Amino acid sequence: MITIQLKSAGKKFLHQWIFRNLNFQIDPFEKIAIIGFNGSGKSTLLQTISGFQSLNEGTIHYLYDNAEIKSEDWYKKISLAAPYLDMHEEYNMHELISFYSSFKPFLHSMNEKELISIIELDESRNKPIKHFSSGMKQRIKLALAVLSDVPVLLLDEPLSNLDKKGVAWYKNLINEYASKKTIIICSNNIEDEISFCERRIDLHDFKV
Repeated sequence: MITIQLKSAGKKFLHQWIFRNLNFQIDPFEKIAIIGFNGSGKSTLLQTISGFQSLNEGTIHYLYDNAEIKSEDWYKKISLAAPYLDMHEEYNMHELISFYSSFKPFLHSMNEKELISIIELDESRNKPIKHFSSGMKQRIKLALAVLSDVPVLLLDEPLSNLDKKGVAWYKNLINEYASKKTIIICSNNIEDEISFCERRIDLHDFKV
């Protein structure tokens, strides 16, 4: 039961504010889309919510049953999939999943065979990740994030590099395994990415 609060949140690069005076609360199990044009600061906001970047002003709070979680412990509660996140591409899927599971467990104590079956890349389990297509890599990123046993899921442009079949796979993955998670998605307002979101926050409304 994680609640996330942003209070007067602002982030700038050099002397330019990316966003400012962001005030909102994300309730447990809520599904939110952060929308805006390219370069509007969506990814930057998501990275501040994840703790990967710090704010220039304001605060972000993670609350568990009204008790605040220290920022250095946020990572235990979140998983993130984004195009800019690198994987260990010299690993094959077996090695990558084994490495990832040493940091976060999977839902329902899911084993490697079950996870690879969900990704639908069984025939490539022994191939180094560096030889995968961009769409295959995106499936792996999404599956590792969605299937992690954590309450908060952060997704940045999740349909990047996915074809029509991949889009259908993504929708099913979210519906099947993420309905009981809090989800925050950065999107260029692509309906297939965010159709299940109950609220949309347009960063254009928070420009200085």
